[in-house]
Amino acid sequence: MAAIYGGDEVNAVVVDLGTWQTKAGYAGDDTPKAVFPSCAGAVPGGFHSEGMEAPVQETRSSRHLYLGSQQLGIRRNDMQVMSPFGDNGLLSDWSIAKSIWDHALRSRLQVDPMNTAVLLAEPTHNTKDVREQTVQAAFESLGCPALFLATNAVLATFSVAKQTSVVMDAGYHGTTVAGVHDGYVLSKSVCLSPVGGRLLNTCLQKVLEAKGAHLRPRQTFKRIERKGFQGEFEVVDADSVGLTESFLQHQVELIVADVKELVSRVSDVHFVEADNLTVPAISYELPDGQEIQVGVDRFKVPELLFQPQLVHTFPGMSEYPLPEGQKGLAGLVVDSVNRCDTDVRKDLYQHIVLTGWLNGQHKLHPAIATPRSSCIH
Repeated sequence: MAAIYGGDEVNAVVVDLGTWQTKAGYAGDDTPKAVFPSCAGAVPGGFHSEGMEAPVQETRSSRHLYLGSQQLGIRRNDMQVMSPFGDNGLLSDWSIAKSIWDHALRSRLQVDPMNTAVLLAEPTHNTKDVREQTVQAAFESLGCPALFLATNAVLATFSVAKQTSVVMDAGYHGTTVAGVHDGYVLSKSVCLSPVGGRLLNTCLQKVLEAKGAHLRPRQTFKRIERKGFQGEFEVVDADSVGLTESFLQHQVELIVADVKELVSRVSDVHFVEADNLTVPAISYELPDGQEIQVGVDRFKVPELLFQPQLVHTFPGMSEYPLPEGQKGLAGLVVDSVNRCDTDVRKDLYQHIVLTGWLNGQHKLHPAIATPRSSCIH
């Protein structure tokens, strides 16, 4: 007899294929069991570096895909780091998406998807065509007996034991703000912003490089002990022949993202750079031992969430194509709520949920509630 999947006792696995990280775990658990990058290292088919682990899965005859932080950090000639997402933050490369799902379930959770119900998280602004392709690709690659797609906004609302809220979801490609009422996304309330983790990483990288920091991935240098000086090392360049630009940029971005997550802070009040030039700098040691100082920029970079127009003040970003009149987080919340019916606006304002990397951003929670965002009640 075929299994019946329904009620409250479904032992399902949850896979959230995000634009920066993929998270997988079991329904009902507080935290995911596996977290790894949402990108793949693609090597032309038939090529294997000596001594390197075999690819996780061969999805096309023309390339092999490597998944996971460890595999993406290994030097491989001609390996391109590729994302399954397009510039709109929606899935476009289905072979990579299938490989990520398979890796999350079989390799990381070690479950057989053919005997397991699967819940896939989808972007709040997902389209009907992409949703249909997602279901088709999931059934074809996983063969799971039951599949359910749930929007990120709804899942974030349920995770805090609410049914109605405004969800601010910051991803790698951009930020999405949407209203959820009685467990359903109010589609007319969805607001999008191009300000996301990628833009913040780019701005911070431009600032650090403009101030003389040399961001070198660990794959491009070697630390050699100095002769006659035990315990002292010098850094020498390693052969970088065969390393692709996408691989090097990915490794540099990992360094920049770590700097951002460790030292950045959100100002308690409206940020004005001229008034914060004397803020204490924080030291950060790069992989090659170089120490950098991050001062006012650790406040200025996350301030892009509230003042997107600041992007044009960063080195090399004066021509960035920011939409005219682009609003910050506070303005997006107000616009999202105002698109909803008047009888639900009060309930929406009572519960504002932060998700994505916003949830871990230092001091972002009080900054949303302080007078600087007085338009939010």
